[in-house]
Amino acid sequence: MSGGRGGRDGRGDGERGSGRDGRERLVVIGGDAAGMSAASQARRLRGPDELEIVAFERGDFTSFSACGIPYWVAGDVAGRDELIARTPEEHRARGIDLRLRTEVTEIDVERRRVRAREAGSGTGSWTPYDKLVIATGARPVRPAMPGMDAPGVHGVQTLGDGQALLDTLARTRGRRAVVVGAGYIGVEMAEALIRRGFEVTVVNRGDEPMATLDPDMGRLVRRAMEGLGITMVDGTEVTGVLTGDDGRVRAVATDSGEFPADVVVLGIGVRPETGLAAAAGLPVGARGGLLTDLAMRVRGHEDIWAGGDCVEVLNLVSGQEQYVPLGTHANKHGQVIGTNAGGGYATFPGVVGTAVSKVCDLEIARTGLRGKDADRAGLRYVSVTVESTSRAGYYPGAAPMTVKMLAERRTGRLLGVQIVGREGAGKRVDIAAVALTARMTVEQMTSLDLGYAPPFSPVWDPVLVAARKATAAVRAAGS
Repeated sequence: MSGGRGGRDGRGDGERGSGRDGRERLVVIGGDAAGMSAASQARRLRGPDELEIVAFERGDFTSFSACGIPYWVAGDVAGRDELIARTPEEHRARGIDLRLRTEVTEIDVERRRVRAREAGSGTGSWTPYDKLVIATGARPVRPAMPGMDAPGVHGVQTLGDGQALLDTLARTRGRRAVVVGAGYIGVEMAEALIRRGFEVTVVNRGDEPMATLDPDMGRLVRRAMEGLGITMVDGTEVTGVLTGDDGRVRAVATDSGEFPADVVVLGIGVRPETGLAAAAGLPVGARGGLLTDLAMRVRGHEDIWAGGDCVEVLNLVSGQEQYVPLGTHANKHGQVIGTNAGGGYATFPGVVGTAVSKVCDLEIARTGLRGKDADRAGLRYVSVTVESTSRAGYYPGAAPMTVKMLAERRTGRLLGVQIVGREGAGKRVDIAAVALTARMTVEQMTSLDLGYAPPFSPVWDPVLVAARKATAAVRAAGS
């Protein structure tokens, strides 16, 4: 499959109708959530006789769930194909010219064209566009340290990454694993490796795991991880990966010593993949993501959109730009972009920063601002923490739950919520996410008419208990 197909004459002079037979052409760079959601939505609005859609994907898969990879590794998901929402064949059947293993290497904004290279042949040529969608995603952070590219060191971002890790786990004789980083991926991968029968050490440069939580809530996560048999090494910087005579990983070196390893998983996080866009002169923010308007148009460019893990978004609570690489956002971005590129109108107003995860049966959730986020935004706030249970205390299965809530000091506006608890804890964060979006005060939250029955909640839901305590704290703090 040639990466240059469609760029017959190299035309990129900005004329409308650069597609076949004079049709408008939409070019999409990136074949996962944001890119293919945009392509599919544009196709719903405009048929193949009106709009030609060409999508480039440098990998082998489209529309897959990267968030599901740790559960595939753990064995909860039966196989790789379970994580694929829509296959390349399904996209093509809908009239989308999808080109796998074809990487876009250059964007020529002035002449409205992209240069793509097909992996198999190395052939590269230009494809003109009338409208362009950039959905290049993110790349795992892989520090420039000795040994980071050694066999046995794995990032976890694509289905290919997940398969490579499973292959290593199956053939390695040793049973020692080191996870570098204790964010969402690091925590989830640590549990997956424990369930695969490995001895797991997590090396984390922060004081507690889950830096998306305040440290006091992260401490609860650490205790749960240690309860699983995971060795936690906090406040430690990795300095490199050591290899044996065979060139494979044998240990992770840190500023506090060496930790033996037969496999290393990098869970340090991701960065927006925006080198291509930046080289084309498109605007990039302080965190490296592309900057867009509410319609997800790249700022200053009428016919270029961007979405997914390669963009920065507005945090509706702090009013500041934020980098939040989540599949939920990427799919919403794609819907907005596809609607606009297809001739309709839609906007993406921003996020409140909601996320949920788990370690074994411990559920971890957050939304809004942490304490340091509020400090950075110059907000004065009060903070309260309550202990409650997931069900009525007398009902079988009631489990402890900790809820932390932040509220603006003068106005009482809800600023953020963090929840750590057992079954039924995590999704309670959605109550707070809605309240944040509606800019509710904690006092207003105390009147929310939530569902109640002993199997589901105490009479006062834990989130409302926290809201009552936060209301009292706001009143006590005065102005």
